[in-house]
Amino acid sequence: MDNSSGVGVLDKAALVLGALESGPATLAGLVSATGLARPTAHRLAVALEHHRMVARDMQGRFILGPRLSELAAAAGEDRLLATAGPVLTHLRDVTGESAQLYRRQGDMRICVAAAERLSGLRDTVPVGSTLTMKAGSSAQILMAWEEPERLHRGLQGARFTATALSGVRRRGWAQSIGEREPGVASVSAPVRGPSNRVVAAVSVSGPIERLSRHPGRMHAQAVIDAAGRLSEALRRTG
Repeated sequence: MDNSSGVGVLDKAALVLGALESGPATLAGLVSATGLARPTAHRLAVALEHHRMVARDMQGRFILGPRLSELAAAAGEDRLLATAGPVLTHLRDVTGESAQLYRRQGDMRICVAAAERLSGLRDTVPVGSTLTMKAGSSAQILMAWEEPERLHRGLQGARFTATALSGVRRRGWAQSIGEREPGVASVSAPVRGPSNRVVAAVSVSGPIERLSRHPGRMHAQAVIDAAGRLSEALRRTG
């Protein structure tokens, strides 16, 4: 083995997982791809299955398991939150408005990071706040790139329409004026994970008096730039 760690069983388990990266494999396929003895390949695959790092498809072939997705999501979230602080602070300083980062959780969205405007009238969204997916520019962002069925369900009772979300996808940003809360306007843009899936929304929000009825004209570029910096952080490994 070229890249031996000195811990044989882990090296062999890594071989099995690496072999499954390219797609489903039968036991014979695993043996061929890894060079492991058949009993060893079987024993490791079954042990990894016990820990949900390997699973089986409908044909009984070995595939990568759900635990790997969970770990990848956790690693991505750590990187996202680690980078969010300075990015949101810069966005707040550039725009003069409160900045937030939202993630979707079921039928709600959660503020996972924020940088508040330091003085004057501001839209305060404490970290940990749970808000509706039916209104607001960040809800539009978190909804716009969903699969058709989930999109259709999410639009029921929403303050925005399918046409509005089509515009969001075309522009790459969303705005809302008094949609979530009277007197508050916001602008949001998508943060994308390594697979290009939208994993979060970056927003600035404040009173309509300052952001006007066209907040996107004022702040869309700054919000897009911030979202791009976070997306870049998620694409970097390690």
